[in-house]
Amino acid sequence: MNESGTRWLTPHQQQQWRAIQRGMALVTDHLDRDLVAAEGLSLHEYEVMVRLSEVPDRRLRMSTLADQLVHSRSRLTHTVGRMEAKGLVSRCKADGDGRGVQCVLTDAGFERLAAAAPTHVASVRRRLVDVLDDDQLDALGAAFTRIAAVIEESTTTQPKPALAAPAEGVARG
Repeated sequence: MNESGTRWLTPHQQQQWRAIQRGMALVTDHLDRDLVAAEGLSLHEYEVMVRLSEVPDRRLRMSTLADQLVHSRSRLTHTVGRMEAKGLVSRCKADGDGRGVQCVLTDAGFERLAAAAPTHVASVRRRLVDVLDDDQLDALGAAFTRIAAVIEESTTTQPKPALAAPAEGVARG
């Protein structure tokens, strides 16, 4: 720790952090590219349809869907608007709650999802699953499960702390 109380990353930690950051970005980018090129769907659109396909009546409140996808409400609203124009989803008032809005996967959306799923699974295999051996995949899954649990626990039990800006010219994390 230094005088400011900041625990800077060690060179090794910095190297690993950058490898993780770059790897996550590349996997996500290429999964999106593969879906767009083959199916005309973005990864975000595909994930919306997957979440809706997994619940009864293929419908979820927009706020619940945003939370599950870790998207801002405005980002989800824009994505769903594009999908609605394509006939993949529709929006309606939530049952028994005039304020809530639900997103519903249409039959056409479900068919589109079923058609796109083989492309997506092949991409996930090519970009991630088949690149790692079973032990590496297990370790990666366990690590990200732990990370998600700690983040989700801290965001539900504590107010968000204000982020201090790093010193000018310093990028250590």
